[in-house]
Amino acid sequence: MTNLEIFVTSPARRNVTYKCRITRDKKGFPFGCTKTKKSTTANYLISIDPTDLRRYGNSFIGKVRSNALGTQFTVYDNGENPKKSWVIGGSVRQELAAVIYDTNVLGFKGPRKMTVLIPGICDAENYRRQEIRPLLEQECILERWKNRKADDLIAMHNKTPIWNEDTQSYALNFHGRVTQPSVKNFQIIHDADPKYIVMQFGRTGYDAFTMDFRYPLSALQAFGIAMTSFHGKIACE
Repeated sequence: MTNLEIFVTSPARRNVTYKCRITRDKKGFPFGCTKTKKSTTANYLISIDPTDLRRYGNSFIGKVRSNALGTQFTVYDNGENPKKSWVIGGSVRQELAAVIYDTNVLGFKGPRKMTVLIPGICDAENYRRQEIRPLLEQECILERWKNRKADDLIAMHNKTPIWNEDTQSYALNFHGRVTQPSVKNFQIIHDADPKYIVMQFGRTGYDAFTMDFRYPLSALQAFGIAMTSFHGKIACE
């Protein structure tokens, strides 16, 4: 693995906030992302080289896949689908995160509700996470969560936005990092410490966004989670 690959796939260092920018013209962040067209569900390929977005290119490092409604997403590394007959052992893809969008309590114009699930950290000293390489559907992160078998998962949620009368929109305090209201804006927290912002993402221009993340997320996990916010959600908006 290259130094860049190691960086984007490893958990963030403690007490460090990584501040990034995402633009839809593929500049300003060490990732490129493209939506595949030959699929009934949304699939976004992630590459560390924005000029090489091929599934089997040398720079391919991960993928984001949604369900048909665009309400549930899984972030994978660059491993193989276990349904392929020739795939064995360590070549099976890891699930790095799952994101669930719930129906808005206040209707289509209300704020989104997010649940973010990631594998737990098994070796905090060496920044190593649990490896989840499901061979069967029931072993997937989303199914484990549904069946309440989530002991090795970290569950986080988005911070509830507050209605702002001045802007006539739901808003969060991004401390200047996000400057425009958008349904895509969010902050991710853990219930045990709601003051610790694990990740925040939001709009700064028509095609410009900021993405900040901290431990225990990796850059790839954070970017994958951010990509889920771009996709249309039939049941949520």
